[in-house]
Amino acid sequence: MSHRKFEAPRHGSLGFLPKKRCRRHRGRIRSFPKDDKEKKCHLTAFMAYKAGMTHILREVNRAGAMNNKQEVVEPVTILEAPPMVVVGLVGYIETPRGLRALATVWTSYLADSVKRRFYKNWYRCKKKAFSSLPSKEDGEDEDTKKQLDRISKYCQVVRVLAHTQIEKCKLRQKKAHLMEIQINGGKDTSEKVAYAKELFERKLPVDAVFAQNEMIDTIAVTKGRGYEGVVTRWGVTRLPRKTHRGLRKVACIGAWHPARIQFNVARAGQNGYHHRTEMNKKIYRLGKAALPSGDGKQGGAKPKVHPNATTDADLTSKAITPMGGFPHYGEVNEDYVMLKGSVPGPKKRVITLRKTCVPQVSRAAQEEITLKFIDTSSKFGHGRFQTVKEKRKFYGE
Repeated sequence: MSHRKFEAPRHGSLGFLPKKRCRRHRGRIRSFPKDDKEKKCHLTAFMAYKAGMTHILREVNRAGAMNNKQEVVEPVTILEAPPMVVVGLVGYIETPRGLRALATVWTSYLADSVKRRFYKNWYRCKKKAFSSLPSKEDGEDEDTKKQLDRISKYCQVVRVLAHTQIEKCKLRQKKAHLMEIQINGGKDTSEKVAYAKELFERKLPVDAVFAQNEMIDTIAVTKGRGYEGVVTRWGVTRLPRKTHRGLRKVACIGAWHPARIQFNVARAGQNGYHHRTEMNKKIYRLGKAALPSGDGKQGGAKPKVHPNATTDADLTSKAITPMGGFPHYGEVNEDYVMLKGSVPGPKKRVITLRKTCVPQVSRAAQEEITLKFIDTSSKFGHGRFQTVKEKRKFYGE
């Protein structure tokens, strides 16, 4: 009987099988946080667009830590998050086989950006979607009122339909992303329905959902890497240099019997573009828009830029966009979310942000973050200047 020469654990986790291309481009929330009736009504998720990464300087404020009261430099991800617009409401009944949608209510007005989501080809279609909805002038429709009453009476779970304002991000795409956001809190369903109705056709900023120092989860589709071999895809060991017919392979892919390849054997195939949820990302800052809506050029004058990357220790007036813009993204002029560490997906990808599903009791989760410095030097090369003004002053221009 043969035996292996060295003992070693298996390479790669089987918990992520099948490693195939994701069916959807937007991260899907498979489970929302548990509802707590003691709290006020609140939303539990949001959507943003990944702009890029930078680094920050801060002082650790964690009693008992080895680096307490010391300065640390940490990587952060910037997500551009223009306000979302609430355009509908869905009520669900809890059944033994899961949730069942009872009724859906839409607002009287929907922007073209979200109507595009219901068509494959916008310029060829007749654009008749939602044309039968009652207008605002007609007042509240009897059918709408009836459906809201049904939701209040029979449903246990209420979710709003909200879409992004993708046109504000200047990403070339015109089709908005639409998602359901669960409403948690409130004594009963009627209170949730009343809360959702108040939000209809209103712009929902990101700071109305999340707060600074909060721990959240990110849900996204990772960066696609195409068809790759076993060494990159599974992390198996390369064979010796003199191996015949290649060395980036698995030497034995199974026994004679069973005369099939087992599912747990590392094989080449699709790598990346997988749906992933990453937990416990700390919000370091919720920044306001650098160029709020309506601050366009007036009378040839430059629009006033809101310095949303200034800190108490660094009083340089600067916006979060680095010099030259974020590579492969551009400028961040809308509200933004700064998260510690990395986030799945490439630049421009839509990222779903969700409130945490577990109680956050660790010291890292409860730490108050005070930023001293946010780097805005060029990310295209070795940036040495924080602002254009600083660069011109240095060169005497």
